[in-house]
Amino acid sequence: MTDISGWLGALGLERYADIFAENGVDMRALPFLTDQDLAEMGVLLGHRRILLAAISTLGARQAPVPAAAAPPPDESFLEGERRTLTVMFCDLVGSTELSTRLDVEDYRTLIRTYQETCAVAVARYDGYIAKYMGDGLLVYFGYPVAHDDDARRAVRAALDIVTDVQALTTLPDRHLAVRIGIATGETVVGDVLGEGEAGERSVLGMTRTSPPVCRVSRAPMKSSSAKRPDGVSARDSH
Repeated sequence: MTDISGWLGALGLERYADIFAENGVDMRALPFLTDQDLAEMGVLLGHRRILLAAISTLGARQAPVPAAAAPPPDESFLEGERRTLTVMFCDLVGSTELSTRLDVEDYRTLIRTYQETCAVAVARYDGYIAKYMGDGLLVYFGYPVAHDDDARRAVRAALDIVTDVQALTTLPDRHLAVRIGIATGETVVGDVLGEGEAGERSVLGMTRTSPPVCRVSRAPMKSSSAKRPDGVSARDSH
């Protein structure tokens, strides 16, 4: 079934068809809806639970689309290519504690919302999310599409993530925080490791083992922070 009105009707919730249409929600958008989204659309609590349960049966869900607007790598990547790459790793502070304080469904919604928030910031600067690892994200800037300012794009994305994630509400007494590390170096990108769905395009080079060139946290930048000519602030880790 591909018609959103028919899908809602099968659940006895056809009353929301117009609301879904007004908000541009179709079958493609369903897997990414959160409880907060539905609440903002005016869906009653009990009906939100019915909708979320039905959405979970639509099939295996993908994590938020990771800057997938970038074109697929050309054939030259199949054998590996040397290039300068900026790698960013981001993870959620206190995720283990949150998993014990929140209901499992609420925690699942929180992680999905956090991942979506990060994905939007990464896509804004043409980054590529290579892998989701629980509450962690491995992001490439410079692959599959390279820019002259990939390092700056990574820092800007990191600063946006810090701000956007902190604005998310989880518990009345706390805000979310993230840890982010960024490193740039010479790499060889493109060799495929593993087979089928387990296959992963490898990145080998100094960024995998060297300390990050900067770390970004949610704490306000102190006066010792370096102010770059392009207006991007980043704290030197050396």
